[in-house]
Amino acid sequence: MNKKKTILASAIVLVAAGAGIWIARSHPAAKHKIGYATAVASIGEISESVTATGTIEPVTEVEVGTQVSGIIDKIYVDYNSVVKEGQLIAEMDRVTLQSELASQQAAYDGAKAEYEYQQKTYERNKNLHEQQLISDADYEQSLYNYRMAKSNYDSSKAALAKAERNLSYATITSPINGVVISKDVEEGQTVASGFETPTLFTIAADLTQMQVVADVDEADIGGVCEGQRATFTVDAYPDDVFEGTVMQIRLGDASSSSGSSTSSTSTVVTYEVVISAPNPDLKLKPRLTANISIYTLDRKGVLCVPSRALRFTPETPLIGKDDVVNDCQAEHKVWTREGNTFTAHAVETGISNGIDTEITSGIAEGTVVVTEAVMGEAPGNAPEGIQPGNGGERSPFMPGPPDRKKKQEK
Repeated sequence: MNKKKTILASAIVLVAAGAGIWIARSHPAAKHKIGYATAVASIGEISESVTATGTIEPVTEVEVGTQVSGIIDKIYVDYNSVVKEGQLIAEMDRVTLQSELASQQAAYDGAKAEYEYQQKTYERNKNLHEQQLISDADYEQSLYNYRMAKSNYDSSKAALAKAERNLSYATITSPINGVVISKDVEEGQTVASGFETPTLFTIAADLTQMQVVADVDEADIGGVCEGQRATFTVDAYPDDVFEGTVMQIRLGDASSSSGSSTSSTSTVVTYEVVISAPNPDLKLKPRLTANISIYTLDRKGVLCVPSRALRFTPETPLIGKDDVVNDCQAEHKVWTREGNTFTAHAVETGISNGIDTEITSGIAEGTVVVTEAVMGEAPGNAPEGIQPGNGGERSPFMPGPPDRKKKQEK
């Protein structure tokens, strides 16, 4: 009795399985319906950019130093002081410099007197020698004394001019109109001028015009050119996007320590790219770090379609047996679909960033083009942007959009 029940149960299972297979084969479209994603040809922007980091800097920045050693006697400016060209900003102690000037003045006066005396003696002896009234030795001695006196006189004149100039260096003035952004000395401090002029102040010119010095990787520098648009942000104002233009690409050797325009490590080489940064609101401060995007490809107001529309081709198994394909011979083409008819349109393409491609001729704005085949739902239930097809299984090499796949898995 148990054996009969087992045989009967097995028969029922086989019948049910066979019915399921028959239903699946009789209605394949219910599981394997093909739809077509579409997009509208529209006027838009095609852009591509490289990213870099950099530093906000004044366009003109002057380090003010001193060429003489001494004690800083007075300072008349501080950080953020607005100064004019020629304005007195500091004075050094003058006592030593005035003493040196007085000493050189005395030496000059003595050398001048000696020179004038020897000049008159030489001129007198020259006349006597021409009349053969003095010996050659006396004439030559007077000529020698004259030349030595003239040499000492010229030397003392130069030394006096130097002492006067050094005294003038005790008065430190601003070389440009600008703002003091750095003060490196205090009153009473001694500065020593040697092989390198000590820096007392750093003055930046008009802070309403700044610049960004960006470090661009060697892999990206080939696409960067002067005149390209750039945008950047700074951490101080995360919600503000600042705009500028590439003004200069600095080229040089790979030694950053020598002040060149490139820097290198064992693995990375970067080039300095200067970008203008208008600063009318004075938000941008010197030395802020900027995150920059340089648009190596930037076109606005162009007719464009998704690049994948140019790669779509209606062929088996992406179309149904009742679909009609009207093809054309063209290097670049896009497809439209009306009912069961696919129609190819020859187009001329322009620039592309890999995501969107410019269409220069062939279709008009508003044309609905097919971009890809997707696993669709039954006709009438297709989501927005999907045109239902009429059969055929989807190619395993044509994955659908991520959100579409998630919806199917659910």
